[in-house]
Amino acid sequence: MSAADFIIHDRARARAVLNVTAQVDKLYGECRWAEGPAYFPAHRALVWSDIPNDRMLRLDEVTGAVCAFRVPAGFSNGNTVDRQGRLVTCEHGGRRLTRTNHDGSISVLVDRWQGKRLNSPNDVVVKSDGTIWFTDPTYGIDTIYEGEQAESEIGGCHVYRFDPVTAALSVVADDLVRPNGICFSPDEKLLYVVDTGHTHFDDGPCHVRVFEVGEEGRLRGGGVFAKSPQNGFDGLRCDEQGNLWMAEADGVHCFHPDGSLIGQILVPERAANVEFGGARGNRLYICATSGLYAVMLAVRGAKRL
Repeated sequence: MSAADFIIHDRARARAVLNVTAQVDKLYGECRWAEGPAYFPAHRALVWSDIPNDRMLRLDEVTGAVCAFRVPAGFSNGNTVDRQGRLVTCEHGGRRLTRTNHDGSISVLVDRWQGKRLNSPNDVVVKSDGTIWFTDPTYGIDTIYEGEQAESEIGGCHVYRFDPVTAALSVVADDLVRPNGICFSPDEKLLYVVDTGHTHFDDGPCHVRVFEVGEEGRLRGGGVFAKSPQNGFDGLRCDEQGNLWMAEADGVHCFHPDGSLIGQILVPERAANVEFGGARGNRLYICATSGLYAVMLAVRGAKRL
């Protein structure tokens, strides 16, 4: 790809994060719906989900080789890495959140809220205090395409905070229609959550909301940070400057913390999620429909506190 595949909306700010002469590489192209990339710095490897094919794939960043990581994979969706370097996975099939331990064993972290089964955990992040925050829409139980069709036992779609030490699960936000992508700002004072309720309701939202994070995980605010112009917002990540990189129907949109659009990276498939990786932390991986893409940026992903 070339400079024609970047759209710049704010030249001054774009110079600090984008290099329009960078190449957008397609690294893999045999998925049905690529999602949930998670990067392991110690291994120079990326793991991601191919939900309808019920498998997880692994990219060796050094050699470029791609292989199966887990098959079947419980119709996994979102993934992240915890503070001990372990994989944390949202599974549609088991309607649960799991952790892959260093010895390869899988532990179920949580699968119920007040005795009722979760819907289908979608995206997940780990805070510096070790708590795990995840979204729980119904996409994995709506049909058999990304899981097993079933009725919601909870009757709502919430954002949760899970403490792996105490096993306490709490609802931190219950006023979203279909909570989807989730991430913290670099200082963890803000929590961004995408709401893709338009997939179920004609007038449903497709925007990202921003919450202030208080003590003991209490959230305040929740106003709309940005609205999708194409009903395409999905996964998102912050860079070290606090800019927000969001998967959109035509690729990735980069927003300044004040909510203004800095620029766009165009990808020839509908983008689902993004993750920072690379030896210097400035390689943006993009899961988009059938493929995995990557582009080098002029900014690193947010550091873990």
